[in-house]
Amino acid sequence: MPRKLFGKAFWHNFRFKYKISILNENTLEEVVSLRVSKMNGFSVLLSALILVFVIVACVLIFTPLRNYLPGYMNSELRSQVVENALKFDSLSAVVERQNLYVMNIQDIFKGEIKADTAQNMEELTVMREDLLMERTEREEEFRRQYEETEKYNLTTINLQAEADGLLFHTPTRGIITSRYDADISHYGIDIAANPNESVLTTLDGIVIISSYTAETGYVIGVQHSQEFISFYKHCGALLKKQGEQVKAGEVIALVGSTGTLTTGPHLHFELWHKGKAVNPESFIVF
Repeated sequence: MPRKLFGKAFWHNFRFKYKISILNENTLEEVVSLRVSKMNGFSVLLSALILVFVIVACVLIFTPLRNYLPGYMNSELRSQVVENALKFDSLSAVVERQNLYVMNIQDIFKGEIKADTAQNMEELTVMREDLLMERTEREEEFRRQYEETEKYNLTTINLQAEADGLLFHTPTRGIITSRYDADISHYGIDIAANPNESVLTTLDGIVIISSYTAETGYVIGVQHSQEFISFYKHCGALLKKQGEQVKAGEVIALVGSTGTLTTGPHLHFELWHKGKAVNPESFIVF
């Protein structure tokens, strides 16, 4: 059959209408009839799929459900989560102090603590707390050695003071496989993560580098306030360009395994302050 005739026959068959009738079983009278074709059925199915897609997209875009998608949690919600965590810690401390107070009141009734030894609630709370927190000789020795070693080390104190007020975000979800070690020139941490996992900027800032190198693959660097700079290396793809402003917690790249110095999908994260590499774990909880 010629190609033209075949196409004509196919199109005729596609548009050919069939009659669907519903008959009365007793009288065989036609109750309802409907004339449809394959093209009508295909059009209805396509319209239904498009409608479902639009409804799902609207639900995800215009409702809080989008915050449950990977990489879509906004910085405001993250700040609220951190604030709630801090409030929870404060409430836990208050509950613990109240429990200690009640336990000491019980000890007074039992005669184990003299009532005249406590002048106020603070003293009554600290009694049981000091009893429960007695240090062992090993703990005392470790504390003495640590205080002696860190007596003249002001680096950590100064860094924490300069980072006061900054809320650092975790760059990605994963497991730390290699920690910061300046002695072997490893100036960051390696986080093993799933391929194409979102990479988030740890603070507000401006992208100062977004390029590719043979050793570190796709790398992106962000300049932050208070002279902090963060680098994200071995990315699978970069989503921001040099000069763009980014918000804390915003997706700037995807996890990958690019570059020669890599052993699989992971993120090499570095944090620098005033031109010197610092341990990211001193500022961020991973």
